[in-house]
Amino acid sequence: MIRWREGTVRGIRREWPGAVELDVTVGGDGDCRALAYPALVGRPEPGDTVLLNTTALAMGLGTGGYAMVVAVPDRLPPDPIGPGHLVKARYTPLQTTVLGVDEQDSPHHALLQDADSLTGMPVIVADLHSALPPILAGLLADRPGTRVVYVMPDGGALPAWFSMSLARLKEIGALAATVTVGQAFGGDLEAVTVHTGLLAARLILAADVVVLAQGPGNLGTGTRWGFSGVSAGEAVNAASVLSGRPVGSLRVSEGDARERHQGVSHHSITAYGRVALARADIPVPELGGPFGERVAAQAAQLGDRHTLVPTAVTDLRDICAIAEQDWGVRMSTMGRGLDEDLAYFLTAAAAGRHTATLL
Repeated sequence: MIRWREGTVRGIRREWPGAVELDVTVGGDGDCRALAYPALVGRPEPGDTVLLNTTALAMGLGTGGYAMVVAVPDRLPPDPIGPGHLVKARYTPLQTTVLGVDEQDSPHHALLQDADSLTGMPVIVADLHSALPPILAGLLADRPGTRVVYVMPDGGALPAWFSMSLARLKEIGALAATVTVGQAFGGDLEAVTVHTGLLAARLILAADVVVLAQGPGNLGTGTRWGFSGVSAGEAVNAASVLSGRPVGSLRVSEGDARERHQGVSHHSITAYGRVALARADIPVPELGGPFGERVAAQAAQLGDRHTLVPTAVTDLRDICAIAEQDWGVRMSTMGRGLDEDLAYFLTAAAAGRHTATLL
């Protein structure tokens, strides 16, 4: 189940908040890229011996194609200090203890103990992490200064530190903060469930809007139900039961070669049409032409359960391109850039644009 290797750090490639990318020599396997989370294992330095999990590397995974540093055995980090009894990545070799906003030792426990309402705050739900930058681009272009908090559940990467785009979006102020929920960790705040994560975003971080999407590295099996992003429907339910305003971002593609993802992805139809029991606004991009007609017809399947909102996208390509350049965050999904799958980014940006009208 795990491929274990011992390696030697040759150098530091780059680093961003929470993560360090390394060049590592691994015995007879040659050189490879490795990733370390200093908060978990300490900061590896050139010359260090590191214990590696090379499973994802051997499988050739795109998003997670790193050797992961499990330990720096000759230079262990100091014991952690401070409060926190909430264990995440539970009962794995790298389980970590964090201070949860909802635990008894938290200074926010009293605030959250009986908290029950988002007071109408919009919650934009998407099934892929790559939707986050275009959603923000569409929202902030129409409503600059909006305070946006990202709530990250545990469907993809567990450490928020894995996402370079997340680190950059926070650095430039497009995102105010991150809350990691479930088994995910590494956010500015930690919470046990999506529900307390949403409440923390609103009541502690003073969010105007939440964007909720899994971290990088989703898991899919080519089946209707075997996709980690199905939880987008559950997030709609959570936002609604807490008196929020759910907005469902459709996953639309013209560049994906797989027929089941052409137009509106079957995952969106499942998440919003079957899993989501509460009503949400579903922005439908006005893409024009035969492809736009196809998208509108597919989205119409959701019309009995949700409120479909036709949304203009005429200028959103330029808005996404400017955001990509100014923010230094690449618009990319499944390896496809802005103009390689324009419909995907326009649709996500349309969810942000519609949400701006709700504020």
